[in-house]
Amino acid sequence: MSPEGKRLSNIIILGFGFMFMFTAFQTCGNIEQTVIKSFNSSEFHGSGYTSMSIIYGVFSASNLIAPSVVTVIGPQLSMFFSGLLYSGYIAMFIHPYTWSFYTASVLVGIGAAVLWTAQGNVLAINSTDSTIGRNSGIFWALLQFSLFFGNLYIYCAWHGHVHITDKDRQTVFISLTVISLVGCFLFFLIRKPDPESSPVNSEVTESLLEPESIEIKACKMFVSKEMLLLSVSIGYTGLELTFYSGVYGTCIGAMTRFGQDAKSLIGISGISIGIGEILGGGVFGLLNKNNRFGRNPVVLLGLITHYVAFYLIFLNIASDAPIAPEAGTDLQSYISPSVGVALLCSFLLGLGDSCFNTQLLSIIGFLFRDNSAPAFAVFKFIQSIMAALAFYYSNYLLLHWQLLILVIAGFLGTVTFFVAEGVAQSSRRESDYDSI
Repeated sequence: MSPEGKRLSNIIILGFGFMFMFTAFQTCGNIEQTVIKSFNSSEFHGSGYTSMSIIYGVFSASNLIAPSVVTVIGPQLSMFFSGLLYSGYIAMFIHPYTWSFYTASVLVGIGAAVLWTAQGNVLAINSTDSTIGRNSGIFWALLQFSLFFGNLYIYCAWHGHVHITDKDRQTVFISLTVISLVGCFLFFLIRKPDPESSPVNSEVTESLLEPESIEIKACKMFVSKEMLLLSVSIGYTGLELTFYSGVYGTCIGAMTRFGQDAKSLIGISGISIGIGEILGGGVFGLLNKNNRFGRNPVVLLGLITHYVAFYLIFLNIASDAPIAPEAGTDLQSYISPSVGVALLCSFLLGLGDSCFNTQLLSIIGFLFRDNSAPAFAVFKFIQSIMAALAFYYSNYLLLHWQLLILVIAGFLGTVTFFVAEGVAQSSRRESDYDSI
């Protein structure tokens, strides 16, 4: 196999590994608040929002040590052991206890930091300037297939169920645990790329071996002009990650006016999000290489689709849906609740998210290609700390306040991305001039 073929194969295997793992984990996150509300146990006192807040809070702090872990044991083993922690978190729901629930949340937060730093490193060392956009799109599209398969299973398993029984819960989470473990072992199929095949790959590999502490590099990178500009956009993706992966599914499940299938609609909503993610990742990622207009139009499209979704959600979903009890909410929304509108919003949330994330992966891979591990650690640090904040306030804020926060953050994130893209284009022109 040619060096380019081997690198592309590695990206595809990476995408499939994450697809299996996050078929389990993203499905778990989408349904866990609804599942927890249905527990028939006086010994369990936990909140799905609080758990996810802990995960992303620990995730954020652990990004300080994640690059060193990846450097010492390598990205392959880093992803495998991190995946085992994800599997343990999912398995905990088979027989949940409050102490194990929150302990597993902490461990997954640590594992997530290592996992995503390793993923960014594998993506960078298997890409060049001309393929980073394509590879980001391929990985993102494969990753987001996880939303389709996992949520299709939830829809089929819970169709017609008004209440989630212990047997329903155990069957689902045993299956999800097995699926997650399959993804872990797929990482062993990734092969080391040929270092001589690309000068960019050589520089990335050598940068990981330099004596300067990676943590110091990450701190320096965090206060760089480019990363400060991108931090607003990255922070926005953390806020909307919380909304589409946890809050919105809970809102749909709480809408009693959707009828007795409201619980199973969580699965269909997740599928709709996944279709949007796959479409955006496939189209905008793969076309990135030949896009003469740069990344700005894609990010602008992402903002517009999100704004449309936020407005329709504001009209279609009752304001207390995020914090309603298991019985659901009886409050009236501004319009007669429509399942079709709710699922359209799910699709738009996924499409907009893919627009932002594929372009952020692309621009960070370009600007910081010589120091990919600390760069992606900073990316996940910012994203996860904002996600932790959002999961925390989701316990308390009504829907319209959560949407207002997203609207403001999305606008600011788009403006600062435009400025950062200008810096990237200037850097590209200087690089092209120096190579003459």
